[in-house]
Amino acid sequence: MKIGFVGGGVMAEALIAGMRKAKLDADITVGEPIETRRRALSKDHGVAVTPANRKAVAGAELVVLAVKPQQLDAAAKELAGAIKVEQTVLSIVAGVKMHSIGLRLNHERLIRVMPNTPAQIGAGMSVWTSTAGVPGPVKAFAGRMLEALGDQVYVDEEKYVDMATALSASGPAYVFVFIEALIDAGVHLGMSNAMARRLVLQTLTGSAELMRSSGKHPGELRNMVTSPGGTTAAGLLALEEASFRATVMRAVKAAHERGEQLGAGK
Repeated sequence: MKIGFVGGGVMAEALIAGMRKAKLDADITVGEPIETRRRALSKDHGVAVTPANRKAVAGAELVVLAVKPQQLDAAAKELAGAIKVEQTVLSIVAGVKMHSIGLRLNHERLIRVMPNTPAQIGAGMSVWTSTAGVPGPVKAFAGRMLEALGDQVYVDEEKYVDMATALSASGPAYVFVFIEALIDAGVHLGMSNAMARRLVLQTLTGSAELMRSSGKHPGELRNMVTSPGGTTAAGLLALEEASFRATVMRAVKAAHERGEQLGAGK
């Protein structure tokens, strides 16, 4: 499949690297204004590069819109008239709904994807949707491309992509804050930073894998660790007294509300 990228940043590179690793049949051209990025992408991934977005998308079956939200209007202006009716546009622009993309590009064949940063190492979570006019083969290729980044979920309603923006896309930041707090706690107890970091990272990855492989409810797994009157029970009580779970829920809700505001141009 011939693919044209508009933007060659971190997430664009993750998509390209994933396709290369999965050995997908993809003829890729990247439109990127920064010369050093163009050289790096060409050298590391064997893609064609150009400073002109119109040249990057010419003849592409799939156009990947991979710019920052604040760069979208300039990119759309440059691409005016360049996107043909038979092309499909896949957007990874955070927070921008398909309706807005369609209006800016005057185009109807659209895919919207919300990936997250672990996609950079093939451990990402992508939630995506598309308009009815996207051809079946292009849609199938998009699914394989996203699988190369980690896990992927297709949804029929775009509202779930907006929800995923607050949960799985913003989620790594919540996890990193939790990791940082656990490491700081270990240091406070007297561990070296390196030791605390090693314990915390393995604890989190091991816990996630245990839940994934066992299929058990997190509450059941929590009870397996918690002895009556023990150390874990004391720690959990402190979290409950600090409204830990309610705070996490409020954080996701706040992120979703902010996403809706940004989507409305506020």
